[in-house]
Amino acid sequence: MKKGELVTTDNTRKKLLTSEESSLLSKEFANVREEVKDCPYLKEALKVLPVKGYRSAIGAYWNAVVDDLRQKILHRSIDLFNKEMTPKKKIEKYEDFQDHVTEHDLIEGAYKIGVLGWEGRKLMHQARETRNMFYGHPKTSDPNLIKVLNLISDCNKYVLSEDFPPSIIDISTYLFQMDSSSYNRNEIAIEQAFSDLPSIYKTELSNRFFTTYVGAKISSELRGNIEFCAPTLWYTITKEDKKQIGKRFDKLIIDGDKDKINRGLAYINLVQGLMYVSVASRKMLINPIVKNLHAALDNWPEEEKYIKELEPLSKFIPNSSLSMYVKAIIKTFVGCKGTSMRFARTDFYSDGAAPYIKKMFHHFDIKATEIFVDTIQNDPQLKRRIKEAGQLRRLRILGNILLENNIGSEKALAFIELLCDEHREIKFYDRIFPKKKKTEPDT
Repeated sequence: MKKGELVTTDNTRKKLLTSEESSLLSKEFANVREEVKDCPYLKEALKVLPVKGYRSAIGAYWNAVVDDLRQKILHRSIDLFNKEMTPKKKIEKYEDFQDHVTEHDLIEGAYKIGVLGWEGRKLMHQARETRNMFYGHPKTSDPNLIKVLNLISDCNKYVLSEDFPPSIIDISTYLFQMDSSSYNRNEIAIEQAFSDLPSIYKTELSNRFFTTYVGAKISSELRGNIEFCAPTLWYTITKEDKKQIGKRFDKLIIDGDKDKINRGLAYINLVQGLMYVSVASRKMLINPIVKNLHAALDNWPEEEKYIKELEPLSKFIPNSSLSMYVKAIIKTFVGCKGTSMRFARTDFYSDGAAPYIKKMFHHFDIKATEIFVDTIQNDPQLKRRIKEAGQLRRLRILGNILLENNIGSEKALAFIELLCDEHREIKFYDRIFPKKKKTEPDT
């Protein structure tokens, strides 16, 4: 027998690996995780590779990958795997994979729940095809060392060298924990937990948050923890998920349960999700408040109440409601002139409403600015009030906010500049109170 050969039981002679080839394989085997080195499938591959049993090595190495993926899926979330892949039989334990999950679906499921990345998924499918071709069909051409090395390298890089992924939170268990004073309000931990969730879990959790929050039977502990967590979760979910919550709120408005509507609106405002609520729903919310604000002019506690209700909605006022809205908040802010035995002041307005109205003016668009100008020029009640110096000063405060934001047509902004320029006050009054021309007497 020549050096470097092995005589088998059927008297055939097989060449052994050269030292260089053995070195290449040793370097690849060094890349697997420490606990994987005891895997019986890898040990089997190590036995057959020295005698160039490449077919058997490919089969054994692939079995090690399948075993590792199954264990990682069980660790990550078997519940999520079932939801993503919907196998014919629910997978509950390791043995269920063998009977009810193909290797193709195993890879797809691992990818969908975050065990494999996009590149790993592609290359594991490629490795699976290599295994099927050379191990599943013995009559194919003999694989060479390069083919085996490529498979081993990919399997090591994307599976056998990778640590187990973080376990995914169980939603029911997580909500139960949130309904407890021991829940840890750690922003970084919460952000990490939500970021790690696959999309299907984020969808479910966001819906569970909304359902729980609008329900009547919810503890103050759980409500507070949802209020703490919901904005973080909202940031991570898709636009479609946000639209879904918006549609659910639309349905609440149609159903007409006032308490649920109020709780639903509180949630929508909490996550700043009003843009995903329909225009019709926004009108139903906003118009009654604006009408109440109109009717409450100079009733300062009532004005404050309605302005506080409007402020969270002020970024998304429907066009059909905009004129009524702008007129109402201008008049509320400007107030009126009067006298009082109790206060040493002559300018009266709602102190509580004023700071909120300033914020609301920062959300003005071009159309709202046009309505602002039109109201000054044509609303008789406002025109009467701004004849007084104190009310004109307050109107200028609003005008300066619009000038600062520089949102409006050239003509509208020019008018607002005239309003805000104290040195051109007479010219401003001439613009809004044009003098009637004297007519010639008949001769």
